[in-house]
Amino acid sequence: MAGTVGYGRSWTNAISGIVHISNVLMGLVNLIRDDAITYSHDFLPLDRYQKGDYTGLTQNVKPIHCHSHNDYWRRVPLFEALRWGCTGVEADVWFYPERSNDLFVGHSTRDLTNEHTFRSMYVDHLMRIVDQQNTPNTQFQTTSTGVKNGVFEMDPTQTLVLLVDFKNDGHALYPVVSEQLEPLRKKGYLSHYDGKTLIPGPITIVATGNAPFDLITRNTTHRDIFFDAPLSALSPLSSQTTNREVKRAGGQGTVGTTPLSTFDLTNSYYASVDFKKAIGWCWFGRLTSTQRELIRTQIRAAKERGLKSRYWGAPKWPVGVRNMVWRVLVEEGVDYLNGDDLREMTKGDWGAKVHGS
Repeated sequence: MAGTVGYGRSWTNAISGIVHISNVLMGLVNLIRDDAITYSHDFLPLDRYQKGDYTGLTQNVKPIHCHSHNDYWRRVPLFEALRWGCTGVEADVWFYPERSNDLFVGHSTRDLTNEHTFRSMYVDHLMRIVDQQNTPNTQFQTTSTGVKNGVFEMDPTQTLVLLVDFKNDGHALYPVVSEQLEPLRKKGYLSHYDGKTLIPGPITIVATGNAPFDLITRNTTHRDIFFDAPLSALSPLSSQTTNREVKRAGGQGTVGTTPLSTFDLTNSYYASVDFKKAIGWCWFGRLTSTQRELIRTQIRAAKERGLKSRYWGAPKWPVGVRNMVWRVLVEEGVDYLNGDDLREMTKGDWGAKVHGS
């Protein structure tokens, strides 16, 4: 019996040793028992906002340049992101003209329902929120300046980016998306390019996925739907990748483009790329100097064109690796952090996770 116990302890010690060595090799990232992804319930329930009561929605909320990835998957889409202070939200849209004139929101076709539409989940709510922010409610308020307030009370000048991911035929989707944005357009709530300059508004529409660059740039005197430019195509270090991406049949940053297409603040707003494809793996929990230089070059190239850099597809786990990537991106000047864990992303305190034994 004693021999059996000793044998078991030997295996336990061996496994513990392997785990410990693995943590050291991964830069002291806890591989086995990582921090659980948790969300604060301080401001729940959020359901009342969905019913049209927007009182206190962004009161005492500091806007942060973070992007709520796959926002429609959240328990309370849009409102959860706004309460955390995210200045970017994302909606994947599908169009099936043979079935309906609506745009359906979901990650894949199996997620689509008649109730989850672009208008009901995003456009209608944003319309009412911005209406409320621009309606005087005391005798001391006026609206004579003509400047439209945004959704955030602490900074009314901060725009909210609504990233619309075109999931199927981009050329069929574009006119429908544009038509459904008409209520926001009529009230002057959309950021737009007037042929000479970019005029910021409470809401900035950015089109990604299969969004057609040729339709977005067709009107040279008024644009209020902007392109999500391919970030890796802007960097000279990625020129070979750029040519390969442009020749692809579709995907983010390629539909309706040509090898001569240029991306700047007259036609684009975000400049995004898949982190894993553009930068590579974080071997041993670290980014190499070459990878950091590539990140730095890409972000600099976006800034030179007046565009907002964003990486999606960055590591989510282990949490220590995720936090390391976030730290590096912020240090290198990325404009928008993209993520799923809003609580951690907006906290900004991404200390390394250290194995405790």
